[in-house]
Amino acid sequence: MTSSRPPALAAALLLLGLGGCSSSLTPPVAPPVVVPVDWQHRAAVLPGPRDSAALVAWWTRFDDPVLTDLITTALRASPDVRTAFSRLAESRARRGLAGAALLPSLSAGVSGGGTRTRDRLTDVSVSRESYSAALDASWQVDLFGLQRATVAAASADVAQTEELFYGVRVSLAAEVAAAYVTLRSAEAQLDLVQRALVTRAEVVQLTHWREQSGTGDGLDTQQAISNLEQARASLPALELTAAQTRHRLALLCGRVPGALDSLLLPARAVPGPPADFAFGLPTETLRQRPDVRAAEQAVLAASFRTTAARRQRWPSFTLTGSIGVTAPHPASLFSPDSVVASLLGGLTAPLFTAGRITQTIAVQTEQEHQAILAYERTVLTALAEVEDALIAVQLQNERRATLALAVTAATAAAQFSALRYDAGQVDLFISLDAQRTLLALQQQEVASVADRATASIRLYQALGGGWSPSALTASLP
Repeated sequence: MTSSRPPALAAALLLLGLGGCSSSLTPPVAPPVVVPVDWQHRAAVLPGPRDSAALVAWWTRFDDPVLTDLITTALRASPDVRTAFSRLAESRARRGLAGAALLPSLSAGVSGGGTRTRDRLTDVSVSRESYSAALDASWQVDLFGLQRATVAAASADVAQTEELFYGVRVSLAAEVAAAYVTLRSAEAQLDLVQRALVTRAEVVQLTHWREQSGTGDGLDTQQAISNLEQARASLPALELTAAQTRHRLALLCGRVPGALDSLLLPARAVPGPPADFAFGLPTETLRQRPDVRAAEQAVLAASFRTTAARRQRWPSFTLTGSIGVTAPHPASLFSPDSVVASLLGGLTAPLFTAGRITQTIAVQTEQEHQAILAYERTVLTALAEVEDALIAVQLQNERRATLALAVTAATAAAQFSALRYDAGQVDLFISLDAQRTLLALQQQEVASVADRATASIRLYQALGGGWSPSALTASLP
């Protein structure tokens, strides 16, 4: 299959080893996936020191204590995290269930009974009592590794579920941060509009005075009013975005709507992303991403299940044994009249199954093939997400710088046009148009700051930041 992969990528092999497997089983090799030697857009961002702690808690680099509190709360209380942990506990229990099949089973039983017979000729009744206790054991000896392969697959399932737990943390931290940026962006734009309303209301008052004094006309007044109400009309949409985003943050943190308002108020500036990013080579990033690690464990589990399906063709050997005692009285069970013991061994081999085993092998083989393809797609998706995030950070930085220049120029233009209108040198329409342009550019600038922060958040998410092996104990519900 490697010949069908993109030739522009360099070969590398990702192996994560499967712990807890029997030494008599050879763990299947994860599929080789070709990855690039380095990132295509690595120069788009300033690389920082490869500090694993900075990647684990990347949100602290935004220097916003409210954001840190939100993500900390979400990682501890979110229903998504608690559900993922419950699935991990379920997976571990299933592995224990599979492992129990390797051990003998033992059962015990006690019974008692009595009979009473009466001879009609002699009119004599005879009573008999009998008590027995038995201990039965059964063990299906795993001669050919069928059960061991099943346990190995269950162990891989546990490892996969653990990686999915980490993946939930990665996604949750990024979603909380992105929602927080959206909230601060909406609040900043609301503030811009509200300040613009003050200025435009002053213009309306000025045109009204001029109309009354005869130095202006009704057209200027109506244009000023239209300009004012146009800005006012944008408030409900921004207020709706802010309110819904606060509700979403509460949901992500496992809280009811409004529960986080005391933390989120008052409004704060959009958090600024760090100047540099801690990330390594593509192979290091793929080892860091939980979804890639989970996909690899899925391949291992599918391969072991294929092995188990093939070993159904081999015979199975079962040992059964029992020991029983009988006594006329319950107190005599420890000094019984008789002891019966037996030990049996049986060898069973499938001779005719109407193709059931063959079809089972075919099913498991195809599922293994699908797992390999899913693994390959996960790796390629991870590489694409990092490259997309890198170029997004670069372009958002460029857009932010361009808009800053545009806002500076628009501010000067609005000031000059207002002064010239007051002096009667320009028409009111020019001054109003300058105000509209300035507000639009200011809002775009705020949105670009938010987009730049969001691009940085997505980059950290693509790099697999937001988890560590200690997360299983540090964030238990």
